[in-house]
Amino acid sequence: MNSHNTATLRQTALRWLTQARPAVLVQVQAVRGSTPRETDARMVISADEVQGTVGGGHLEWQAIAMARQALFEHALASPPAPPMGPWTQTYALGPTLGQCCGGVMELAFEPLSWQALSRWPEVPPRFHLELHGAGHVGQAIVKLLCDIDCTVRWIDQRLDGSEHTAPNDHIGLPGDDEMAQLPAHIQCLATDDAAAEVADAPPRSAHLVLTHRHDLDLSIIDALLRRSDVLEGTAWVGLIGSKTKRAAFEHRLAAKGHDDSVVARMVCPIGLPGITGKAPAVIAVAVVAQLLQR
Repeated sequence: MNSHNTATLRQTALRWLTQARPAVLVQVQAVRGSTPRETDARMVISADEVQGTVGGGHLEWQAIAMARQALFEHALASPPAPPMGPWTQTYALGPTLGQCCGGVMELAFEPLSWQALSRWPEVPPRFHLELHGAGHVGQAIVKLLCDIDCTVRWIDQRLDGSEHTAPNDHIGLPGDDEMAQLPAHIQCLATDDAAAEVADAPPRSAHLVLTHRHDLDLSIIDALLRRSDVLEGTAWVGLIGSKTKRAAFEHRLAAKGHDDSVVARMVCPIGLPGITGKAPAVIAVAVVAQLLQR
């Protein structure tokens, strides 16, 4: 699968270097006008694999072809050629490639090397998410976040086995193989007390609560609404559910001593308004869009 998350792409480059796999690093060096990607967008290209993107379409096809031709010629050179050097190529998207963007992009090509990797800057995450719940909606959200520059702590009490009483209790949870394939920016946390994990969340995080039990949702929300960053309005708290669930939680949270103004910070229902549908994938799209908008 082609990875678009910056941290995952960098890990791919690191793995290829460790394997001594010949590859070319392509980077958007400069742009003018309307273009499909910003400067510093990257991709790595080997003879049989491409990871990342510099904009797709005809532009990307030409970049891949040029990189692979350079790899091919270098591999066949006799006597062995000296190390491949860097080069740049400018693309006028409208006149040259027939793309409607109409801008100009300059791509920098260079062999993938440890020196090139050392110049690859760390990209700050767009947000940190504390995701409570590994059911169908949680899994759908994680699928979308695999390709987004963010960090995630994915928390579920069922994953440590403490709540399983029968084999069927595992139905609907991600399997071991799926968990092992998670990118490094998504950390899975099995715990026997999800509400207690709230204290360890980084400041100013986003929090999504969508567990398998309403009483557990309530315990987590109760803990979240006592955090200083939530009280200050610098953290975001979302709870899956209907307007009816929200009304019930408002009553129960008030009984626990929470002020109405604090409870009002809880976003429920979650997701961008106007995106309707209860399928997990639809909910996930609406929620991730809401997180990106925030």
